[in-house]
Amino acid sequence: MILIVLAAVALAMVAVLAGQAETSFTAGCKMLAFFALFLLPGLLLVVGAGRHYQRAQTTEFCLSCHIMRPYGDSLYIDDSRLLPAAHYQNNRIPANRACYACHTDYAMFGDVVDKLRGVRHVRHYFWGTAANPIQLYKPYSNRACLECHQGARSYEENSDHVRFKKELLAGSKSCLMCHTMAHEVDGLARFGRWHRPEVSP
Repeated sequence: MILIVLAAVALAMVAVLAGQAETSFTAGCKMLAFFALFLLPGLLLVVGAGRHYQRAQTTEFCLSCHIMRPYGDSLYIDDSRLLPAAHYQNNRIPANRACYACHTDYAMFGDVVDKLRGVRHVRHYFWGTAANPIQLYKPYSNRACLECHQGARSYEENSDHVRFKKELLAGSKSCLMCHTMAHEVDGLARFGRWHRPEVSP
């Protein structure tokens, strides 16, 4: 709402200035013009980008693109072998930020190269030319797993984790060598569905 108000104020100022004769531009008018044409739009850009950046981290935003819906469906598969389902259904990740919790380095959330890829996603979305199925640009990083699991008793005391600890930390072996089932979007029909129970107040 605040963005709409700020935009309306900026447009009103521009309209007032446009109605002024060039000769009547006083120092006050020039300050108003600077505010209306540069300062206020800059503020709108910063606030709007910040709000969009926050919204882009939500599960709802990620799944608003039709090509991503099967990935959202995988959160509701009734099989604990699927990593997204096991994490989502057991509150290991926040439900409203499920995608972002595990893909923090993807598209606009990563480095400059990732941000440019994010812009490419927007282009593909509007032109309807997105790849199907979607492929990650680079192998999934152990860092995303270890960020939460490293230090947890269930991770540290697991004999397989102990055996490969150095390799997992170095990234020379992937967590996915054992935890092989991720979204499985090509075969979701073979799994049962889990329905989140209603939470009473």
